[in-house]
Amino acid sequence: MVVSVSEQRLALVDKERGAVLATYPISTSKFALSDAPGSRGTPLGELEVAQKIGTGAPAGAVFKSRRRTGEILPPNAPGRDPIVSRILWLRGLEAQNRNAYGRYIYIHGTAEEVRIGEPASYGCVRMRSRDVIQLYNVVGPGARVSIVEAPLAAVVPALTAPARALAQVEAGPAESSTAVAGP
Repeated sequence: MVVSVSEQRLALVDKERGAVLATYPISTSKFALSDAPGSRGTPLGELEVAQKIGTGAPAGAVFKSRRRTGEILPPNAPGRDPIVSRILWLRGLEAQNRNAYGRYIYIHGTAEEVRIGEPASYGCVRMRSRDVIQLYNVVGPGARVSIVEAPLAAVVPALTAPARALAQVEAGPAESSTAVAGP
């Protein structure tokens, strides 16, 4: 996976085939990019999925301290900003992001789907419920996550101009996720 902070998008990449399998709109930190404890920043660099939490939970299931509360929220429930649907807990693999696991940096669903596509989180990578469930179902523990400031096309060779145009056509409205066929 590659997360572009500048574009607020995540690309699911099959590195063996060099194919982009899907792209999703996301939301990273509304604060500075950082891995410092207490910074509320999104850490940059190479990370991995350390744990998956939420198997079988319904879309909108609320999690507190990584446990289901029993509550289920619809997208954009007013006045609420909980972690919902699924959690991919990240572990940093470099000195610049070594605190990610202890800071509880996740890729997770959000009830604030209206804010997807803009920096709005407290350090995590937020996704729409349907998107994080789809991603959760295809990645496993140990899956690599690169969080970069650059646009996706600068770091994902398979996301060339033609693939980007296809992604835009298939995406429809800006808030849509995009499945991109591989070569």
